[in-house]
Amino acid sequence: MILLALDDSSTLGLLQRALRAVDHEVVIAHSQAGMLEALDESSPALLVIGQQFDGENGVQIAERQLERFPTLPILLFAQQDAPDLARTALEAGLSGYLCPPLRTDDIVHTARRSLSRARYLGDWIRREVRQTTSSLERRAQISESERGRLASIFASIEDGVIVLDDHKKLILINRVAREAFGLDGVDPTGHPIDEVIAHNDLRELLAKSGEGAVKYYELNFDDGRVFNAQHTPIPEIGSAITIQDITYLKRLDQMKNDFVHTVSHDLRSPLTAVLGYAELVERVGPLTEQQHEFVRRIQSSVQNITALVNELLDLGRLEAGFDSRRESVQLESIVTYSLGQFDPLIKEKQLRLNQEVAPNMPALRANPIRIRQMIDNLVGNSVKYTPVGGSITVSVRSEDNQIIFEVRDSGPGIPRDEQLRIFEKFYRATNVAGTKGSGLGLSIVKSIVDSYHGRVWVESDVNQGAAFFLVLPAFEPKEA
Repeated sequence: MILLALDDSSTLGLLQRALRAVDHEVVIAHSQAGMLEALDESSPALLVIGQQFDGENGVQIAERQLERFPTLPILLFAQQDAPDLARTALEAGLSGYLCPPLRTDDIVHTARRSLSRARYLGDWIRREVRQTTSSLERRAQISESERGRLASIFASIEDGVIVLDDHKKLILINRVAREAFGLDGVDPTGHPIDEVIAHNDLRELLAKSGEGAVKYYELNFDDGRVFNAQHTPIPEIGSAITIQDITYLKRLDQMKNDFVHTVSHDLRSPLTAVLGYAELVERVGPLTEQQHEFVRRIQSSVQNITALVNELLDLGRLEAGFDSRRESVQLESIVTYSLGQFDPLIKEKQLRLNQEVAPNMPALRANPIRIRQMIDNLVGNSVKYTPVGGSITVSVRSEDNQIIFEVRDSGPGIPRDEQLRIFEKFYRATNVAGTKGSGLGLSIVKSIVDSYHGRVWVESDVNQGAAFFLVLPAFEPKEA
C-alpha cells in the first residue's frame, strides 16, 4: 500500500491513477492527522509527501516520520525542479524526489525503485538480525556452560567468598562461607547481609570498608575459630568479602608466645645469679687485668641477655592486655626527657638534633612508662642507625584531636619490600645486619600503639633515611 500525503491538486489525481494502473493500493491523506493515522494503522510500503503539506514543510514532516519508522521509504514531490531542495531531501534521509513534468512511466519507475530499495534494506536487516540472534544463541550456550564451570569453581574454593551488590545485598556466597556463618540449608541471596549474618566483627568490617578496601581484618567466633577477612570493592557490581581460616596459625602463635614468655620468665633468676656472682668475684681477691676484662665481658653479656628477656616479658604483657594503667600524660615532656637520656651519644656521634614541639599540646590518657618505652625505642633507633655527623628531627604536633609524633633521621633507610615486616618480632632490615639489636623494639612500639588505638608507620628509601610516625588519640576530659 502506498500513502499519498498531498494537498488537493491535479498532480494528486495523476499519481493516484498511475500507481493504481500497476496494481498498487493507494490511500490518500489530506492532513497530518490523517497521515499519522494511516501510518499507524496501515503500515504503508511507501509514503509520497508534498513539498508543502497541510501548511508545513514536507521535508521536516518526513524527518519526524523517519525517526518513528527508520526503514520507511519516502518520496518528496516538489512543485518544480530545484537541486538545493533535492539535496536537502536526500540529506534528510528521503529515498527519492519527484517534480514536474510528470509522466506515468517516471512515477511508476521511481515508486518501484524506492520499494525495491526498501525491500533490499529490509531483507538485509532481517539477515543481520538472524545472524546476530544465532550468534547470541551460541554465546548464550557458551555462557551457560561457562556459568556452570564458574559455579563449580566457586563452590570448590577453600576460602569463603561473599559477593554483595551496592546495597549490601547478597549476590553469591560459597560453601565455605555458608559453613563459617552457619547458613547451611538457607538461601540468603537477595537479602541484606546484616539481616542474614549477625556477626559483630563482620559488621565492623563493613563499616570500616566505607573508607576503602580492607586487606586484613580478624573475625572471631565464640567457638574459638578465627578468620582473616578482606573486603574489596568491585566496580559496577558492589564488593566482595573473602575469609580464610587462620585458627591454627593463631594457636601456633599463642603457643610460641607462651613458650617465649615461660622461658624468658625462667631465665631471669639464673641471669640475676650469674650477674651477682660476677660482681662478687672481684671482692674475694685481687684479679689480673685479663681477669678483670673477662668479668666485664660476662657482665656485659648478662646485661644484654637480661635486656632481651625484659623486652620479651614486656611484649608478652602488652599482648596479653595486662597494661591497664592510665593517667594524663604530656607527650612533649616525655620526648624532652628521652632526648636528654640520649644526649651523650648524640654529642659523641656529632649528630644535628632538631626539635619541633608545638605549643599547648593536648594530653594523652596512657601509661607514662609505656609511652616513655615507645619514644625511647624510636629515638634510640634513630640515634643508633644515623651515621656520625648525620641529623635527626623530632617533632610533636596535634591535628583533629590527635597527637602526631615524628622522628626523622639521615640513616641507611629501610628497603621498601621490608617495610611491612619491620614491626614483626625479631625481624631486622637486611641492610643493618652489622648493627647490634634484638629486633623487638619496633614490635613493642607497635603493641603499645595498638593498645591505645593509634597508628604507626614508616616512610623510607634506602640511603635516604627513615621517618617514623605515631598517631595517638588525644585525651578528652569529661565535662562535669
